[in-house]
Amino acid sequence: MFRLSNDRIDVAAVRESAGDPHSGAVVTFEGTVRNHHQGKAVLRLEYEAHASVAEQEGRRIVAEAVERFGLDRAHAVHRIGRLEIEDLAVVVVVSSPHRAEAFDACRFVIDEIKHRVPIWKKEYYPDGSSEWVGCEGCAAAHRHGE
Repeated sequence: MFRLSNDRIDVAAVRESAGDPHSGAVVTFEGTVRNHHQGKAVLRLEYEAHASVAEQEGRRIVAEAVERFGLDRAHAVHRIGRLEIEDLAVVVVVSSPHRAEAFDACRFVIDEIKHRVPIWKKEYYPDGSSEWVGCEGCAAAHRHGE
C-alpha cells in the first residue's frame, strides 16, 4: 500500500497495518523536515505531487519490495502540502520473517520513492526566497508560467 496524505501521518496506524503473526521483524523509517539543506537554513517545505501517477508508482514500488524481499506487509505514506520543521514527511513500514530482509526492503522503498515517485519539494528560506529542490524542470516551468 502507498498513499499520499494532506493530513498528519498517524504513525501508529501505519505501523499497525504492517503487523503480521508470520513476521519476526518490523522496520519503520520516518522522514522529517529538517531546518537546513546544503548549508542553507530552511523555514518550511511544501510538497506537490502528480497524485494519480505518484500513487500508482508508489504502489508499484511497494509491490516490488514485497516480491523482491519476501515481505509479509509493506506500507508507505507521503505528505503533500505545507510542512513545518520537524513535521513527518514520509513513513515506510515493512514486516518480514527476518530482520535483514526488513531493513533492506525499508531502505529500498524509501530510496525508490525518492527516485521514482513524482513528488516535488519547495524549500522556503529566512531571506524570503524559495526554491524547488531535486526538481530541475520545476523551477524553469514555474519561471515560465507553465
